[in-house]
Amino acid sequence: MSVVFSTPSRASRLRQLWPLALFLALAAGAGVWLWQAWPEVMLQSAIWQRALNFELSGLLKAVAENPRAAGLSLLAFSFIYGVLHALGPGHGKIVITTWLATHPAKLRSSIALTLAASLLQGAVAIVLVVVVLTLLQLPARQLHLSSFWLEKGSYLLVGALGLLLCWRALKKLRGQLRRPTFGAFTPHHVHHAHCGCGHQHMPAPEQLQSGDDWRARLAIVLSMGMRPCSGAIMVLLFSKVIGVFGWGMAAALAMAAGTSLTISGLALLVHGFRQLAVRLSANKTPPLWQQIGWSTLALSGGVILVAAAVVMWSSAVPGGGGLRPF
Repeated sequence: MSVVFSTPSRASRLRQLWPLALFLALAAGAGVWLWQAWPEVMLQSAIWQRALNFELSGLLKAVAENPRAAGLSLLAFSFIYGVLHALGPGHGKIVITTWLATHPAKLRSSIALTLAASLLQGAVAIVLVVVVLTLLQLPARQLHLSSFWLEKGSYLLVGALGLLLCWRALKKLRGQLRRPTFGAFTPHHVHHAHCGCGHQHMPAPEQLQSGDDWRARLAIVLSMGMRPCSGAIMVLLFSKVIGVFGWGMAAALAMAAGTSLTISGLALLVHGFRQLAVRLSANKTPPLWQQIGWSTLALSGGVILVAAAVVMWSSAVPGGGGLRPF
């Protein structure tokens, strides 16, 4: 087969950059809006959480007096608390929605990410309370301080994940914008999927989605689950004080299950919208434009994560005492 290569002109390359400029402008606008609205969001969320924490404290007291009568009510309310807690703004939702919206992923693996992150978040809260209060026998102030530094660490992971996605997207964009186009070609020999030659001519979708994504997926789970839930910390601390720590651990896991349900539903919604966008653009957009568009979208996702990490890092304060909004 003879192939004639033609290199795109400089003007053509500049025209191909307009999706990149558009997505970067949108990401910058979203970052500015989030920066301005963040204090109000934090205040209102803290007010709502104070009311929920008060109700949880009352149920824990009831469990201490009559476990059989109030135990199921505590677990049910903890599950609902987790569902409602996950509906509010939070870095976990930002991470998972940004990843699913800007990167190809199977629905099963997406749900597995949310489950793993939610369970890790509950487990981190339990381990933190056991280590700080039981093994080291430190005061509650040290518990909140340890939770604060775990929170800051999770925000660092969010920023690192954003930088990783930006680097990968820029690497792909560079190759796509410099890729030579075919001016004309004459095939001398043609293969297809059922030609019987024994070779694999194209990689399977599973192969395209595997391999180099394990680092990003691990960063997603750790960044979402490394920060313990503030409600779980409050429940575990109060349950230990009044002598029903076993019920406190069960309530923390119920919260994790509720959080997982909400975030899984959000992941399903985002995954469905992405698949719809892929189908709508499959036959209407040239292949090169599709590749540039998705790479630009991945870059914008990385920029959003970096901006979110900066905002959350600057707004995190120690000694919240269970009143952190999410």
